[in-house]
Amino acid sequence: MLASEVRALFAVASRPEIVSLAGGMPAVDALPLEAVAATTSDLITRRGAVALQYGSAQGDPQLRARICDVMAMEGITDAHPDNVVVTVGSQQALDLLTRVFIDPGDVVLTEGPTYVTAINTFAAYQARVVHVPMDADGLSPEALRETLARLAAEGSRVKMLYTVPTFQNPSGVTLTLPRRGEVVEACRRAGVLVVEDNPYGLLSFNGDPIRAMRADAPDDVVYLGSFSKTLAPGMRVGWALAPPPVAARLVLAAESAILSHSMFTQLTVEQYLATQPWPEQLKAFREMYRERRDAMLETLTETMPADSTWTRPDGGFFIWLTLPEGLDAKAMLPRAIAARVAYVPGTGFYADGSGRNAIRISYCYPPPDRVREGVRRLARVLRAELDLRDTFAPRRPNDQ
Repeated sequence: MLASEVRALFAVASRPEIVSLAGGMPAVDALPLEAVAATTSDLITRRGAVALQYGSAQGDPQLRARICDVMAMEGITDAHPDNVVVTVGSQQALDLLTRVFIDPGDVVLTEGPTYVTAINTFAAYQARVVHVPMDADGLSPEALRETLARLAAEGSRVKMLYTVPTFQNPSGVTLTLPRRGEVVEACRRAGVLVVEDNPYGLLSFNGDPIRAMRADAPDDVVYLGSFSKTLAPGMRVGWALAPPPVAARLVLAAESAILSHSMFTQLTVEQYLATQPWPEQLKAFREMYRERRDAMLETLTETMPADSTWTRPDGGFFIWLTLPEGLDAKAMLPRAIAARVAYVPGTGFYADGSGRNAIRISYCYPPPDRVREGVRRLARVLRAELDLRDTFAPRRPNDQ
């Protein structure tokens, strides 16, 4: 799907009669809005002249120090605020990295499937996206090594591996710890920068956060983080943690792009982290999303036709549903909308047109009862599609 198609889908999916399993919107209504209001009021009262003024392109120093504390929860204990660059969500961090490192024709490796807007970003800078296969344990190190060798033999310039290793968007799959080391080592040997995009890492349903790739490879990995999933996307506060030479180039790129970030939103986030029980809020988010995940998995098991398969995420927002043979997720979408349920076809997450037999469904936004109803509606659509397939499938010579 093209970006315009995705926007059109989300516009349709926002209609109240449709259960949207399409978007990855956090359930911000679970935030303590009174605390947010008190934080912003106090900020304006005490520091309004600073909050409403220009800031630096690197970001507020106090916020960068808080971000280092956040990353320590994922095993990154050596981060220094000087190496953190605050961005307008982690999406801007990815755009700046691509702008700095990618020349037209360069190769960017990604998981297959991968985050749709990352594909759009790489395309905007005329990069060639090459997907590396993944399985239930995440990106395959063996396939990565084979891909790197093949591209080197072709003379292609591979600049970057972009990966969402934890509770991946769109699949929900997590790269295992042993594989993380193998992936970084393969890229190190090939001289390829690893970009670890980790917006969901703190939303683990099974205990402590998973150790970030950057924790064990400070010179080889640029880490992208965001408060969009753990606080509120409307704040538009993300960051990149990068080696000093890379961080310096990102600051220069940010200056030319936006001059400076919103001091108001930065200081709001910093003060919220400093004054509110943020770990308790994270715990509440995890419990809420776990309940919705469970509702989706249970209803998938109860209703989906045979030969459907799906991932079972341990955190994050998404499940990747593979359809029975012969079904086309993109062709089926208008009939799903007519049945008042929305999803994102798998083609949106590949640069090469793959994924027609898969869809991404999200459990993060609707409450559990709506999640269940959406899955039931989707199951009815799939069964109707199977009836059509079986009715009009070409008959073999020996069929009676």
